[in-house]
Amino acid sequence: MKIAIVTGGGTGVGKAIAKSLYADGFALALFGRRLEVLEATAAEIDASGERALAVSVDIGDRAAVEAAFETVIGRWGRLDLLVNNAGMNAPSVALEDVSAAQWDEVVAANLSGAFFCTQFAFRQFKAQSPQGGRIINNGSISATTPRPQSAPYAATKHAITGLTKASALDGRAFNIAVGQIDIGNASTDMTTRMSSGVLQADGSMAVEPTIDAGHIAKAVSYMAGLPLEANTLTMTVMATQMPFVGRG
Repeated sequence: MKIAIVTGGGTGVGKAIAKSLYADGFALALFGRRLEVLEATAAEIDASGERALAVSVDIGDRAAVEAAFETVIGRWGRLDLLVNNAGMNAPSVALEDVSAAQWDEVVAANLSGAFFCTQFAFRQFKAQSPQGGRIINNGSISATTPRPQSAPYAATKHAITGLTKASALDGRAFNIAVGQIDIGNASTDMTTRMSSGVLQADGSMAVEPTIDAGHIAKAVSYMAGLPLEANTLTMTVMATQMPFVGRG
C-alpha cells in the first residue's frame, strides 16, 4: 500500500484528488486547518478509518508541518506521494492596496507551506528504503499568466514553478520525482464567482467556464501512477473555452 499526503485535502480540488488516490489504493493523510472538515472528508472517503487520516496543521508553520509529517510516518512508516495542493487568494484590489498581512497570508499558504512540506517529504524520501517518492505541486495557470489584481497569488504561483524545477533537480539523485499541474477554473467554492463575471485584462467583466474537479483528480492520479523513473514535469488541465490562451 502506498502512502500519500494531500494538503488542502478537505475540500474542493484537494478532496477530489484524495478520492481519486484512494480509489487507486493509496492510504491518505489529509492536511488542512479545519479538523472537522478534514475528519468529515476522511470519513466520507474511508468509513473504516484505516486508509484516511485527518491531520490539522497550519502549513505556513514549519514546526507544525514537521509534527504533522511525524504523525503520518508514525502511522504508516513511509511516504510515497506528497500533493502540495493547499492555497488561497487575496482580495481582488489594486496592487498598492494589498496589505502586508494579506501578502504574508498568501505567501505562507501558497509558497512557504509548499516549501516546508517539500523539505520534510525530501527528508523522508531520502531516509526510507526503498529510497524515493513523488511530489505533485498545484501550480495553477496563474503560474504562467496572471489575472488583473492578483499580484500575491500570481507571484506565489510563479514561485511554485521555480520550486518544482529546483526540487526536481535536487531530487534526481535520490529517486525523487517532482511535477506540477496547472489548473484552469476547476469548479469549486473558490471559483463560484466566475459564474457572475470575472475581471479581464481589458477591464471588462466576463463569465468564465469551469470544469469538474474530477478531471483534475484523474490527471493527478495519472501523474501519481507513473513509476519513479518517469515524471510529468508540467501539465495544464483547463476549461477549453476559458480565456487563457491569448489572455489579455
